[in-house]
Parts: sequence; structure tokens; C-alpha cells
Amino acid sequence: MTTATGFGYALGRPAAARLDQFKADAVTTATPGQLLVRLYDRLLLDIDRAHEAQTAGDHLAAGTQLVHAQAIVSELASTLDVDAWDGGPRLMSIYTFLLAELVRANVEKAPDRTLACRALVAPLAEAWREAASQQGAPPAAQQTGVPAQRISAVG
Repeated sequence: MTTATGFGYALGRPAAARLDQFKADAVTTATPGQLLVRLYDRLLLDIDRAHEAQTAGDHLAAGTQLVHAQAIVSELASTLDVDAWDGGPRLMSIYTFLLAELVRANVEKAPDRTLACRALVAPLAEAWREAASQQGAPPAAQQTGVPAQRISAVG
């Protein structure tokens, strides 16, 4: 069987394998600012899915989403260089608070806490998106960028 190629991808490979390769390439070629925006986007998605599951009474699904959201926040906190810019310590405080609230939202099965987490994350996500679009990568993201291999494990 002959395998055709397009844009560097073997078209004869199973779709799942091509999708995995595309995702890996997207992560390894993204700027630190783009990776940060993607993490925040996924964090918002996890929170939204958790809230929907909580309100539907599906606490297992909600828990899965909230645990993934916690992993993202932990990754953001672990890669933040608090000394790189004036806002670093404040952002770490937000991450610490957010992580605790995500845990409480899960343990208490509390959709109101989950919604409060979203209200905290949404403006941060928008600020990083705006900063990344203006310069490609904001100075703070350049110094606090998440290594690509760690992003793929979280995403």
C-alpha cells in the first residue's frame, strides 16, 4: 500500500495517529504566550464542563474535569517565576487560592464554587490572550513559559 503525504503527514495512517501528531506539532511549535493561552482556554473548558456536570448531578464527570483543572493550575503555578515581574507574587496567590477552590468545589460538589472559579479565571485568560496577540508572547510568559513536553501531559 502506498501512503500519500500532505503537509508532512502520512495520510494513510489512522486518523487518531494523524491527530496525535498534529497536536504534538502544535504544542512544540507554539510560543510560550500561545501555550499559556491554550492552558487557560483548556482550564475554562474544564471548569465549564465541571459546572454542567455538577448541575446535572453527574459528580463523577464533574470530578474528572475539576481534577484536570487542578492539574492545569498546578502546572501554571509550578512554572511561574514569581521574581520575573512585579505581578508574579500576586499571580501565585491567585493560583494558590484557585487550586484550593477547585478542590473545595469538587469535594463539596458545589456548582457555585465552580462558577466562582470561572469568574476568577476568565479575566486572566482574556488578559493573557490580549498580551500574547500584541507581542506574540508577553515578557512574563517568556520567563514563565511552560515547557512543551509538560503541556502535552496536562492538555
